Amino acid sequence: MTTLLDLCRDLPVQHFAPGDALLTEGERSGRLYILIEGEVEVRKGDVEIPTITEPGSIFGELSALLGLPHTALVRALTPCRVHVIEQADAFLRSNPVVTYQLARLLAQRLNTITTYLADLKNQFQDAEDHLGMVDEVLHNLLHQQVEECAPGSVRDPDSAT
Repeated sequence: MTTLLDLCRDLPVQHFAPGDALLTEGERSGRLYILIEGEVEVRKGDVEIPTITEPGSIFGELSALLGLPHTALVRALTPCRVHVIEQADAFLRSNPVVTYQLARLLAQRLNTITTYLADLKNQFQDAEDHLGMVDEVLHNLLHQQVEECAPGSVRDPDSAT
């Protein structure tokens, strides 16, 4: 099966030194990056997401698809080489094979998260405290059919600005 990295092999390559930001949370760059080699950290606010070293990993897709500022900081931890896609929205609209591969990746992530939330629901279905609301959260996430997405969270209203 053709991978996202295979599909993007003819795109321009950019190098990042350790400490360089590929994407900055809250900013709009209009770019997508596909990791060729190296290690990057992803941070959402003060929360560190696991580091990423997998060639073919993509960054900036949520911003491009949802028309939002970048939802996290992505920074090089080691020297990195990436494919860079300028004007990501237009690129995705004109490259259905790449967009399909990205849709598969996002569907895999959604499946993993949904499975995790269903497991949480089973674990805490009889809880009388705040953990008992997992059922409501899962229901709302699974049945959300909005066309527009707003940044931020009702738990962190400042992130919506």
